Amino acid sequence: MKHRFLSAIAAIMAAGSLFAASPKYIFYYIGDGMGMGQVMGAEAYYRTVLGKNDHLLMMQFPVSAVSTTYSASSPVTDSAAAGTALATGNKTRNGMLGVTPDSAAVTSIAKTLFDDGYGVGLVTSVYPDDATPGAFYTHVPSRSMYYEIGKDAASCGYDFIGGSNLRGIKNKKTGEPTDLMNIFAENDVRVIRGTEGFDTITSRRVLMLSPFEDRTSNIGYTIDSIPGALTLPAMTEACIKHLERNGRDRFFMMVEGGNIDHAGHANDGGTIIKEVLNFNEALKLAYDFYLAHPDETLIVVTADHETGGMGLGNNAVGYDLHLNYYDYQKISKDEFSDYCRGLARSRNVYRWDDMEDFLKDKLGFWTNVPVNPEQTAKLKELFERCIVNRNGADQKTLYKDFDQFTLEVFHVLDSFTGLGWTTNGHSGGLVPVYAVGVGAEKFASFNDNTDLPKIIMEIVNGK
Repeated sequence: MKHRFLSAIAAIMAAGSLFAASPKYIFYYIGDGMGMGQVMGAEAYYRTVLGKNDHLLMMQFPVSAVSTTYSASSPVTDSAAAGTALATGNKTRNGMLGVTPDSAAVTSIAKTLFDDGYGVGLVTSVYPDDATPGAFYTHVPSRSMYYEIGKDAASCGYDFIGGSNLRGIKNKKTGEPTDLMNIFAENDVRVIRGTEGFDTITSRRVLMLSPFEDRTSNIGYTIDSIPGALTLPAMTEACIKHLERNGRDRFFMMVEGGNIDHAGHANDGGTIIKEVLNFNEALKLAYDFYLAHPDETLIVVTADHETGGMGLGNNAVGYDLHLNYYDYQKISKDEFSDYCRGLARSRNVYRWDDMEDFLKDKLGFWTNVPVNPEQTAKLKELFERCIVNRNGADQKTLYKDFDQFTLEVFHVLDSFTGLGWTTNGHSGGLVPVYAVGVGAEKFASFNDNTDLPKIIMEIVNGK
């Protein structure tokens, strides 16, 4: 099969790298919230629904291992502590970013490599001032210090930073604009929204943000097919091009699939699967680069933690999964919730018949997903109570609050697909580690997240 052929070639190249010089090109891919359940869910969909005979690209890499993720303060890490570990090789407390538990600054591998002449690019599908990208350039006792984090992004000197939007451009208390964008300009950073005009940019430093200034938390989910939205592959491609345009003959790139985590907090299985596949598409760009430079490139793929406690299999389906039902999901749980909130706020009359039509169109209910009369009756009752009469408590998650009707809609979908959840937050499970290229064999062990940046630097230093 194709994956065996690719794996054999990669293994030969990796073996040859034992005698190669240190890598000139380092790609560090981090699937935010991408535990084993997320990977295997996407793998199962890829194989059983899309009919692919080869595994996801990361699973074809010659090195496959696992990593622990606990923080200095808890067996269940947050993204700030996990990002700090992956960027600097140091444990810290949940909520702290780029510092030790006693608030001493620690240096990221991106900064070390940058000071040694490497170009540096950071790409994420969520906030560029969020925990994971921030861990590579900032040092703050609290991850919510967005203005200070933004100032560090402006002054870090890196070639390229891309993501949704910066939170520090407005004062958290007053909502008034800050001078953060002026600080980026003073540091000769060209700020662009979207990829339009990117090819004509002559500035050495670029900050690429979403073309939608009101879409702050992420660039948009793949499943929602938002016209004009940035995508993780597009930003990854732009970052590689910009590093090459800057004449960088050595570079380090961190690429974060942040939307995997956001959908995990929502317990939205279909959106997670599409985001992991999108992450896989972004990874193909690095792998193509590796194939062109096999003796000079290292790719490492991992996750900062698992989100949602996502499991494959639940009591409704027994020993089976029916992930084909996700082909009829055309809307994320977040967007569905926003739609329902808009209805609840509207003065227009909206009937159950209208909602039935919407559910048929966006989720395939009744036409393709066999929702039964009992499930229908409960959905109708919750629709009347939560949407029409605006009566019902919300479930609060990190990035979104969900009304009870929305929760039931996606609970019904889960009952057919077979996915299950333990939390709307993070879990303390192991996460995967995949590697290919120069020195990749050094990751072939049981790792802690603090080991990964140390191993990268050992490879760079020829140890």
